[in-house]
Amino acid sequence: MDVHRCDVVVVGARAAGAATAMLLAQAGLDVTVVDRSREGSDTLSTHALMRGGVIQLNRWGLLDAIRAAGTPPVRRTTFHYTGASTVVDIRPGDGIDALYAPRRTVLDPLLADRAAAAGADLHYRFAVTQILRDEGGRVSGVVGTDRRGRSTTIRARVVVGADGLHSVVADQVGALVERTGAGAGGYLYHYWSGVETDGYEWVFRPGASAGVIPTDDGLTCVFVGSTPARVAPGRESVYRTLLEAASPSVASRILAGRPQGRLRRFLGRPGVMRRPWGPGWVLVGDAGYWKDPISAHGITDALRDAELAAGAIIRGVRAPERSDEEQQMRDYHDLRNRLSDDLFSITDRMATPGWTDDDIGGILRSLSAAMADEVTLLAGLPPWPPVIATTGAGCR
Repeated sequence: MDVHRCDVVVVGARAAGAATAMLLAQAGLDVTVVDRSREGSDTLSTHALMRGGVIQLNRWGLLDAIRAAGTPPVRRTTFHYTGASTVVDIRPGDGIDALYAPRRTVLDPLLADRAAAAGADLHYRFAVTQILRDEGGRVSGVVGTDRRGRSTTIRARVVVGADGLHSVVADQVGALVERTGAGAGGYLYHYWSGVETDGYEWVFRPGASAGVIPTDDGLTCVFVGSTPARVAPGRESVYRTLLEAASPSVASRILAGRPQGRLRRFLGRPGVMRRPWGPGWVLVGDAGYWKDPISAHGITDALRDAELAAGAIIRGVRAPERSDEEQQMRDYHDLRNRLSDDLFSITDRMATPGWTDDDIGGILRSLSAAMADEVTLLAGLPPWPPVIATTGAGCR
């Protein structure tokens, strides 16, 4: 069995995990990243970055690379309701003048490449099978199988679970579920070319929703949502029926374009917030906090928590006492919850059937207020990386 040692092992190399690894490596820690998927592979995603997510990419010096990849700027958002539409221009500020919705084949590899450039050691097609603990019960590493079927042990001071909604790390460490949502939508996703749109478009009607999101390669990601039962058949006819039910005018523009690739389905599950830390382990991204896709806020919150968790890990590793390390984790936990609680509740309300045309305006105003609190915090964070000395022997 191969044995490696490092400061931090990150399980998951998509947006949350790659960003966390990049930040940790830039700060001088010895980081190993493992992911069970192939390098550069795609994943089901709504793509849209909200203002907080774009602020993070800009602060980390990555926004120019997103633009260079051809990701179109989004300078306005249109909200479609029953019988009315509202246009909101994206105001310049906080160092940005537009929003972006990069494909995951652009965003995830960019973050992973920057993590590798900072010194992180990345291993794809590596499936974690076991979480290790020391004699005192503290998590101390992982065991997994690499692409050649070899069993490998990675010993680390901290294990970061960034392995998604069905997180192996969260499951094996027994992460406590703090909140569970009541709502769960079903969604069908399709890419289209030749679609006329000048920004994000969100459609909200009782019983049917939709999103129109310009992304890379001249494509537009268009999702439709309803109850899981209505979405379950997963056929093109269901997609088109729901799109027309959400907005006949939007549907006519989309259907005038050309569908690209295959239709993809997500049947949904209620949102969940897990305790994001314990002795020797930390959760980021969907592993620690997942909510229904209807608010299109998942990637933004993943990038937010990547920095909040990375900062806590760095300060904890430097702390002279374990009690100081635990306090850093508590602070991360508290801040994550303070920024997430309202977003979680509002998203759950949107994903729960029963709201009316009269309700949705107030729900979206509440969502905007919750997002503004997040933006204020992120825009006020100090530059990254912090000054820190390398701590250990590194992964070998």
